[in-house]
Amino acid sequence: MGDGLTPTIMTANVVVIGAGVVGLSTAINIQRLVPSCSVTIVAEDVVDGTTSVGAGAIFRPTEEYLPGVDIQRARQWIRDGWEHFSSLALSEHSGPAGIAITPSFMLSRTEIKDPLYKDVVFTFHELSRDEMKKMGFDKHFSYGYLVTTIVITTKLYLVWLLKRFLQNGGKVEKRRVSNMNEFQGRYRIVVNCSAIGSRQLFGDKLIHPNRGQLLRVKAPWIKYCIYTDADAYIIPNQGLVAVGGSRDENNYDISIDDKESKAILERCCKICPSLKRAEVDHVWAGLRPVRSPLRIEKEIIEVENDQLTVVHNYGHCSDGIALSWGTAVEAAGMVRDCLKCSSKL
Repeated sequence: MGDGLTPTIMTANVVVIGAGVVGLSTAINIQRLVPSCSVTIVAEDVVDGTTSVGAGAIFRPTEEYLPGVDIQRARQWIRDGWEHFSSLALSEHSGPAGIAITPSFMLSRTEIKDPLYKDVVFTFHELSRDEMKKMGFDKHFSYGYLVTTIVITTKLYLVWLLKRFLQNGGKVEKRRVSNMNEFQGRYRIVVNCSAIGSRQLFGDKLIHPNRGQLLRVKAPWIKYCIYTDADAYIIPNQGLVAVGGSRDENNYDISIDDKESKAILERCCKICPSLKRAEVDHVWAGLRPVRSPLRIEKEIIEVENDQLTVVHNYGHCSDGIALSWGTAVEAAGMVRDCLKCSSKL
């Protein structure tokens, strides 16, 4: 019991399933909260091949993608996430980590009342009718907000997270996980960040895909974001500009749809005509993991006449990057608490 009051945490092996932004963030936070842990990530895809690597990634988490989640819990995730991303953005790590402070126009056909990110972002300003008209936004939208927030170039950010995890002593096994029996006797706790893979690994029928497609174009003159409620967004990353998007429920097909690409460009060029001169670099499609509610909880499962403690963290939908750090902090706290309890025994 250490000092007789606070239970100490013995050295323990913990495995994290999944190496997208949620898995990497959770693994790093376990290392931070429980330094005595030996943390291993097991994943078929590490950085490349993950859904996270293709995301446009702007910090604007909203209630729309958090159905069934207690609002105060969501606000804590957002506060923790903003503290992390804003600290990076204002540090010497911003470039290597792919983090940039970016003015962003949030455009809507209906009024946006007090979005969850309003009180944490650097600035939040409602555009007047005259300002909407000057920008040409009034032709398609009734409301607009100029927000100073953070944009993440996900490929750089994932590489930065992986490097940090490995520098902290973490290990990576690049392979597919078939079932939980393979972890029996090897790990004290399994942390599940497998997203849609949870459907097969844990029989979770609440998790399903939402297919999204975007283009990355060469448009170095675009230095600001445009994000709308009409399946159109323009997000400048380091080097290229992400132009999207689409939403297709329960579609597992990630092959490129040329008609969809054309429709995306047409929608975005109406809002930002200068995109007509942009050269398409590549097109990407991926599957957003949708679950109502997003799952962060502990579960005890049966494995070959034994029990295994699992901490789940998945189902982030379109806000995976923005919510990744905040939800990772909570999930890592659960791991710490589980280890404290087992240390008492």
